Amino acid sequence: MFERRFLPLVVIFLVSALVLVVGLWAVDSRDQSRPLPAVDSLSDTPDYRWKLVTTWPKNLPGLGAAPENFARYVNEMSGGRLEVRVFGAGEIVPAFEVFDAVSQGAAEVGHGASYYWKGKIPAAVFFTAVPFGMTAQEMNGWLHYGGGLELWQELYAPFGVIPFAGGSTGVQMAGWFNRELRSAKDLSGLKMRIPGLAGEVFDAAGGTAVRIAGGEVYTSMQTGVIDAVEWVGPYNDRTLGLNEVAEFYYYPGWHEPGAMLEFTVNAAAYTQLPHDLQAIVRYAARAANQNMLDEFTARNNESLQQLLAAGTQLRPLPEDILSLLYEKSVEAMANLRASDEMAEKIAISYDAFSNNVRAYHEISERAYLNARDKVLPSVMPENFQAEPGR
Repeated sequence: MFERRFLPLVVIFLVSALVLVVGLWAVDSRDQSRPLPAVDSLSDTPDYRWKLVTTWPKNLPGLGAAPENFARYVNEMSGGRLEVRVFGAGEIVPAFEVFDAVSQGAAEVGHGASYYWKGKIPAAVFFTAVPFGMTAQEMNGWLHYGGGLELWQELYAPFGVIPFAGGSTGVQMAGWFNRELRSAKDLSGLKMRIPGLAGEVFDAAGGTAVRIAGGEVYTSMQTGVIDAVEWVGPYNDRTLGLNEVAEFYYYPGWHEPGAMLEFTVNAAAYTQLPHDLQAIVRYAARAANQNMLDEFTARNNESLQQLLAAGTQLRPLPEDILSLLYEKSVEAMANLRASDEMAEKIAISYDAFSNNVRAYHEISERAYLNARDKVLPSVMPENFQAEPGR
């Protein structure tokens, strides 16, 4: 039986507890309308610090946004445990040395375009763009659901590099020219900045392909080093001011129908990460990949209108030029496949997926676009010239 001498202690305890509960309730009620103080979840002392080198000028809109977004996503999702710092072309290594820097461990991550490494890895061109090949939507499907990414990883494995899709520009423009193109004869002797397999095609069509980094294309056009340049599309081209050094803007982008960029990660640095940070790197790349395509889709049309308002002459490539470029593209691809074992292996997968997706897109994407064009008013610019040389 409970002894009466303990009763005062129990009463004191219950009264104290009641006071505490009422006090906490009052504080909570008083502060509910006040915002909670901001809490910085990012660690002041990262467990891992990575350098990301790019082939683009620092903070270049569009292309340069992807590495910045990737770094931000990683920093935020890791709570600051993995810190990624971005360096533009030339800050640590020149633009065309990004792959080697990642391979050798001078930087943990790179961002660029795989066809820049064509001289070292011929089959790398498949993972940026194949002339007259797959669009951005189709490329993403092949990479992530058709075995393309696994082939890409196999291709880069001997160099100690792991690739991830790093953004797509969508269908590009054919480029800027300082003279009007009326027929295939006008390609003869034309010096053009155009990389990858498309450079070989342009050479075979009578022109001269020149390899120039993005930061040099404006001055190269301005000084006459080249007569034409393909860069990306209206959004990035206007940013570089290419309309100031060339009058004629041609389409479609036969050479890069869905230009895919890449994040390259040093394999040793990646395997040293705990599994959760490895996952963050993968998913940050995937998010940055989609974000770039979204941005170009949103920005290109507005930028094109601004270019046209400033006097740019928009032109379709003449049919005989497109026919010649396609003919030379078929030859270039055949030569690549015959000369490189990995190129042949990748081409089999690429072609199989491309043929299947094209068959479906005939009754989906193309059929819908054709139907929409029939029922909706034209949205072409007023000064659009439908026929070349008119």
